[in-house]
Amino acid sequence: MNEQRALNVIIVGASGYTGAELAAQVERHPYAKLCGLYVSENSQDAHKPISQLYGQLRGIVDLPLTPLASTIDPQAFADIDAVFLATAHSVSHDLAPQFLGCGCQVFDLSGAFRVNQADFYPKFYGFEHHHSDWLDKAVYGLAEWSAEAVRDAQLIALPGCYPTASLSALKPLQQAGLLADSCTPVIDATSGVSGAGRKASLTSNFCEVSLNPYGVGTHRHQPEISYHLGREVIFTPHLGSFPRGILATIHVDLKDDVTLADVNQAYQSAYADKPLVRLLEPGVWPAIKAVANTPFVDLNWSLQGHHLIIFSAEDNLLKGASAQAIQCFNIHYGYPSTLALTGDVAC
Repeated sequence: MNEQRALNVIIVGASGYTGAELAAQVERHPYAKLCGLYVSENSQDAHKPISQLYGQLRGIVDLPLTPLASTIDPQAFADIDAVFLATAHSVSHDLAPQFLGCGCQVFDLSGAFRVNQADFYPKFYGFEHHHSDWLDKAVYGLAEWSAEAVRDAQLIALPGCYPTASLSALKPLQQAGLLADSCTPVIDATSGVSGAGRKASLTSNFCEVSLNPYGVGTHRHQPEISYHLGREVIFTPHLGSFPRGILATIHVDLKDDVTLADVNQAYQSAYADKPLVRLLEPGVWPAIKAVANTPFVDLNWSLQGHHLIIFSAEDNLLKGASAQAIQCFNIHYGYPSTLALTGDVAC
């Protein structure tokens, strides 16, 4: 384990839901010191204490939200060990290389470095990628599957919330060679409205929200899932009328000789020593109520002939974002992976 000193940490994009979760987690981490919370220069929340925005942080984290210029002063961050970027994709694209150049460890929760294909970004994110060197070096922080690489990388690109739920369910099958060669996994996933962020929008106004699909055939998480799974998927996201959480129902075809015992073994082998993935007992199905406000992803499955249905549930703001970022922070610095994540679970 690393020497037991507090690492100096800042959060950029701290006014959003994920930033607030990160602030609470860093504050209770025994080996992290929260040294600053930052927002964009033109943010209407600049200079406000974060506890003014999030009353649950009152008396816990009362730091002000400091405006940050698009070009940072390296001297101002010379003593910072780690930076969490909970910022827009294009903002992370510009800021991450600057913090990396200062020698900071960067955990990027945006999509700016998740896929090592430069032409991916203008097509799915609307900007040209100008940092191919960092795309080559970035490690995809799907924590249960990339721990060794996370330990050595300076830039960790945290997965999206839907990809975390989907890949956690699919990678054990892919890794064990159980999927039929012709199988194209079909993923139907529903997220709470917090996935749309904190900014006001009619589409995510709670009184306007209905259970409905969106981004059909165009959602940027589809190519992210396909890239990191190593096969094409069909992905359809839905918006649900609840605050937080994701439930994914995934359909796959297995090879002809695969049995339920093979499936069970694949999941047990993948996650037996991974405390933040919970494999549920037969007949107990993942539910958002069981994962909301927790850092876990819950999995279960049902085999019908050669057709397998997998169910995956997580909190989109925690295992799908901030908790996985802290998990990767822990892995990188040699701390127990659940430090600051379990033992303080809200009801």
